Amino acid sequence: MLAQVEKKALTEMEAKNLLEKYGINFPKREIAKKRDEVAKKAKKVGFPLVMKILSPDIIHKTDVGGVVLDIKSEEEALKAWDEIMSNVKKKAPKARIEGVLLEEMVSGGYEVIIGGLRDPVFGPVVMFGGLGGIYVELFEDVSFRLAPIDELEAEEMLKETKGYKILTGYRGMPKGDVEGLKRLLVTVSKIMAERDDILELDLNPVRVLTDRVVVLDAKIITRG
Repeated sequence: MLAQVEKKALTEMEAKNLLEKYGINFPKREIAKKRDEVAKKAKKVGFPLVMKILSPDIIHKTDVGGVVLDIKSEEEALKAWDEIMSNVKKKAPKARIEGVLLEEMVSGGYEVIIGGLRDPVFGPVVMFGGLGGIYVELFEDVSFRLAPIDELEAEEMLKETKGYKILTGYRGMPKGDVEGLKRLLVTVSKIMAERDDILELDLNPVRVLTDRVVVLDAKIITRG
């Protein structure tokens, strides 16, 4: 019988700080710990932006009303702070609140998902989902490989999904940065192979634009 492994979820900031050391790109961001910091930090990031609750006790922020999108002004940012804090107080009253994350809102392109897990039998595994965000579980359009992989294997993973045709410019649609996506897959596989303390890694959604690939959200589970 396998021993039970204690798990620890990193905060979004902890996860992004770790992944940035490997060259993974995220939108411009600032942290506001108090309401009176919101307007200044929001202006520094620029509009439109996204606001997310920062709490070590909240993994799925949307479930507790902890995310507000498309904030276009300092006034809207203050309203978003009030809305998020009210929602979280009602739905997660015991959660520790560290403030909010203010992030550049990146739109357009295509959404995909990249993940990693440490299988008790096979070891580190990397996953690619051809349609990210809320559609991954619905369409089950995913491919897997043992980590680490090279760019050739990354390309094979992309081609195994239905979403690959869309990424490469289906019926005149804009072509996404497939080369950048392959490099990101290789990087995630390298992280999973090198960091045996990481049990699960979830980049979702990953925004694939014509000229770059940007990770919008990151979750990491480590050994406790």
